[in-house]
Amino acid sequence: MSYDYDLFVIGGGSGGVRAARRVAGLGKKVGIAEESRYGGTCVIRGCVPKKLYVYASHFSEHFEDAAGYGWTVGETSFDWKTLVANKEREITRLEGLYRKGLEGAGAELFDTRAELRGPHEVWLKNEDRIVTAERIVIAVGGTPNPHKDLEGHELAIVSDQAFDLTELPEKIIIAGAGYIAVEFAGIFHGLGVDVTILYRGMEILSGFDDDVREMLHEQYEEHGIKIITHQVFSKLEKGSDRAIRAHLSDGDVMDVDQVFLALGRVPMTDGLGLEHAGVELDQRGFIKVNEYSRTNVGSIWALGDVTGREQLTPVAIHQAMCFVATEYLDRPERPDHELIPTAVFSQPEIGTVGLTEHDAAEKFRNLEVYKATFRPMKYVLPNRQGKMLMKLIVDADSNRVVGAHILGPDAGEMAQLIGIAMKMGASKADFDRTMALHPSAAEELVTMYEPTYRIIDGKRQDD
Repeated sequence: MSYDYDLFVIGGGSGGVRAARRVAGLGKKVGIAEESRYGGTCVIRGCVPKKLYVYASHFSEHFEDAAGYGWTVGETSFDWKTLVANKEREITRLEGLYRKGLEGAGAELFDTRAELRGPHEVWLKNEDRIVTAERIVIAVGGTPNPHKDLEGHELAIVSDQAFDLTELPEKIIIAGAGYIAVEFAGIFHGLGVDVTILYRGMEILSGFDDDVREMLHEQYEEHGIKIITHQVFSKLEKGSDRAIRAHLSDGDVMDVDQVFLALGRVPMTDGLGLEHAGVELDQRGFIKVNEYSRTNVGSIWALGDVTGREQLTPVAIHQAMCFVATEYLDRPERPDHELIPTAVFSQPEIGTVGLTEHDAAEKFRNLEVYKATFRPMKYVLPNRQGKMLMKLIVDADSNRVVGAHILGPDAGEMAQLIGIAMKMGASKADFDRTMALHPSAAEELVTMYEPTYRIIDGKRQDD
């Protein structure tokens, strides 16, 4: 049977673009459709603009610290609209590079919504026509959960809107305590906004190592970010002028300029036509795939956030590369989701690889935990308070490092490099015989020679 395309990709984010570009580069006929902007969540409304805003928010501290290093900084001011405009210029440039790369590889681009109409059929909305493809990849990603069961939710914003507010609010409540909530709390606080985090749980950043979570919580509150736990909104309503009146579950009421819902993300599968092809979803609404990213329908694959696996840009790209190797290079490859370096661009920053102490204690009988806390050298002359944390978790029976957790300046950069060593199976002895780079914060990772404590059969053993 002949098809219009060898491969058709629905979704122009990181995973979809990588798959389309690589397969088109192999001489195959490839089509790709995106209803918004090429680059997807990461480039347009996620990682990239977020990191640019993080950089912007650091300057308030830099100006304060300058005096300790002998600099005199004059009167400063911040213009939100300039930041937004400069961000927009940069993501537009990046979107152009994505388009250029696809076109250069020979892919055909469609600026339209695309939906399935069968195992080999894709409907293009703007053209109101159906095209056929031997293989179809779904890479439509996810979107912020609007939390529609909350009365007044339409008064709040989500992360997609946070980058393009017409004005910077004076006071904001951020509901949630995952990495998006924590990162935006640091951004807005650094830009001079009065920030409150509202979280239903006990501690921010669920899933991260407890020492990292507790230390970040402590430093956020020291910086002036308020954190309210064990609370949720009961409803939102309009207040006076442009204010929003936020009612909390304990009866308290807060009047703020903006409410930000950072309550997780959901897959963009609604109306995608999955039922026409018989593609199965799991209980959370994500597309079910096997170890090669193939759905239950033999001609359809799914990549990235829409599958509910680790929702990170490099993971989607890696899954795309494995798909290409398996289906077009006769080299079957399963995506490897073990030991993924992760950064949270909080302030201070977090970098982590491998197991938390809690998870390691459940997996290994005999652990050694190495931990150091200290004030970073860059804080000394400005007399800035704040601690840095370095933590290594070691399986004592094999001497292998199974977890590394850092809180402090440049933690994400360090985590990337530690990830290489851990992926190679580095032992604690390998860390110990590596020469320290002095003076640096990272040298602590290779100079912690004695364990701070041990964990045996899940119980902490202090010497």
